[in-house]
Amino acid sequence: MSKLLLTLTLLTLSSMAFASEDPNAHLENLTQITSLIRWSGVIFSVIVLLAAWLLLRFVGKVVDGVSSQFVQYRMMLQKLQSFFQFFIYMTAGIVVFMMSFRINEQILTLIGGTLAVSIGFAMKDLAASFIAGLTVMIDRPFQVGDRVTFEGHYGDIVTIGLRSVRMRTLTDDIITIPNNKFLSEVTMSGNYGELDMQCVIPFYVGMDQDINLARDLIQEAASSSRYIHLPKPVVVLVSQSMAENYLAIKLTCKAYVVDTIYEKLFETDITLRVMKEFKKHGINPPEIAVRSKINND
Repeated sequence: MSKLLLTLTLLTLSSMAFASEDPNAHLENLTQITSLIRWSGVIFSVIVLLAAWLLLRFVGKVVDGVSSQFVQYRMMLQKLQSFFQFFIYMTAGIVVFMMSFRINEQILTLIGGTLAVSIGFAMKDLAASFIAGLTVMIDRPFQVGDRVTFEGHYGDIVTIGLRSVRMRTLTDDIITIPNNKFLSEVTMSGNYGELDMQCVIPFYVGMDQDINLARDLIQEAASSSRYIHLPKPVVVLVSQSMAENYLAIKLTCKAYVVDTIYEKLFETDITLRVMKEFKKHGINPPEIAVRSKINND
């Protein structure tokens, strides 16, 4: 609140100072500013600020104490505390302002100009997000329930609002994304309004292994999974994979899970089945060549 008083005083001084470059005018403006301040009220304002600070400290300790005793009410108490703090801030700010300044046309003009500029800056991003929200709803790059990838985040779209989109990640975190972000960034939707979704699961075997058998085992493991969406095909692609220290055969299983919520369970189920069958039939992973340098002194 003390910062508010200082800001208003500086704004008044700046607006009057730029009105004229005459030193006498500057002195007159300074006199007008000091006449707007109610100095007796400033002293009482300090008392009001101190009382508000002590009240907030007291409420904070009460909430912490009650929350530690009744954990089930902790979230509700913290929300009530947030609303109470906001109410105290606003009330104390208004009281301090009314006590510290003599309200006249000049002060009201200053307040109106300051609020107009502040609201204009605050509404700029809000207006951009609002327009972007309408664009997202009309263009529909994704829908509620879609499993999407955006800026490194992966999860399900929970809500699409006029200001932001909320995504629930696979770790059960809620991410809020402003709508204007979607106008310039690439968004990938895995299912786009459907329950089923394709899952891509890679496997690696050695170059000297039975590739056809490995491919058949992967195909069978995926087709017999309890999470498979059978109306869509199961495809296993074969390719070579070269790295710095090994050469392997990469078998990529592409299958559809019946529901996106079972994606990771589906991948786990297929992986465990394939590893079990690989071990049973003696199909080994690629051997990693370890290179060692021998320094001859």
